Amino acid sequence: MKKYEVLVADRADKDLREIFEYIAFELLSYDNAVRQLERIEAAIERLDTFPEGYRLYEDEYWNRRNLRVLPVDNYVVFYIPDNDNLTVTIIRVIYGGRNIKEQLNRFTK
Repeated sequence: MKKYEVLVADRADKDLREIFEYIAFELLSYDNAVRQLERIEAAIERLDTFPEGYRLYEDEYWNRRNLRVLPVDNYVVFYIPDNDNLTVTIIRVIYGGRNIKEQLNRFTK
């Protein structure tokens, strides 16, 4: 079985910090923030073995770039697998209730 290297882009890393800070400091639930991040990070780590197991994002611009969608609780992890280099790049982690298309276009193109 092929193993992929999972890389987290700077913007996705910032997304994870913002998720943690929002839950921990705005919602005043530090323990929940820790557990939420652990669940997201565990799901991301599992992409090292079968990254194409999740659906393609429906937008044509992103679909052509092989952008995939990994739902984790109320969040969505967006990533691009590269079969030639055996890498998976996490590009965004976004709360599912937000305007996903706007967030992707605003910070990622």
